[in-house]
Amino acid sequence: MDNLRQFAVRAYAFLSSFLHNGLAVFGAVAAIALMMGARPAVEDQSIQPGPASAAFGTIRHEGISLLVSNADAENPEHRTLAAYLSRRYRVAQDATEQLVGTAYQAGVRTGVDPLLILAVIAVESRFNPIAESVVGAKGLMQVIPRYHQDKLDALGGEESVFDPMTNIMVGARILKEAVRRGGGLMPGLQLYNGAFADDSQQYAQKVMAEKQRMLLMLKRAKPKTAA
Repeated sequence: MDNLRQFAVRAYAFLSSFLHNGLAVFGAVAAIALMMGARPAVEDQSIQPGPASAAFGTIRHEGISLLVSNADAENPEHRTLAAYLSRRYRVAQDATEQLVGTAYQAGVRTGVDPLLILAVIAVESRFNPIAESVVGAKGLMQVIPRYHQDKLDALGGEESVFDPMTNIMVGARILKEAVRRGGGLMPGLQLYNGAFADDSQQYAQKVMAEKQRMLLMLKRAKPKTAA
């Protein structure tokens, strides 16, 4: 057992180093947790008061937490969207369903279009909850903790930036502020990305194209009513 535990620790350290500036998958973290014999427990959901925490809890392992559904997510649109994103970004569908649900919860609480939130996640991290850039942007929506410490402090501190629910909620609030400060959606998206001076608005166009793909997919998936 000790040898297995030592092997798992070394494997975890290797993966953390290797993936520091790249993308990872939920499965890698889950597999290592199992190898180490970890028994993660559902945390106190008071970290995020209100409807979002009523719907989701978190499981934490080595500072990384994954969402756990505590509610019956039977919304057909959410399931359809999750299935599409799961295929497109090669993420387990149950995990994708949780992220979709969280994006919709964040949309309700911040007034930001949940499809826009999901499009930003797709462009920023390809739905990898432990993505990290060379400039220190972290998690699904690539939040930079040093610029948004106040928002993170309200939801558990800087270490919570890799919590998917916290990251999405904080990212949605940052996005809302960026749109307001930028004076519109497209400049706001550019501001969110730190590319406000880019007149070509490449980042914003990429996000909007991703959102449009989701809209078209949902439209096609709707059952046609009889004439």
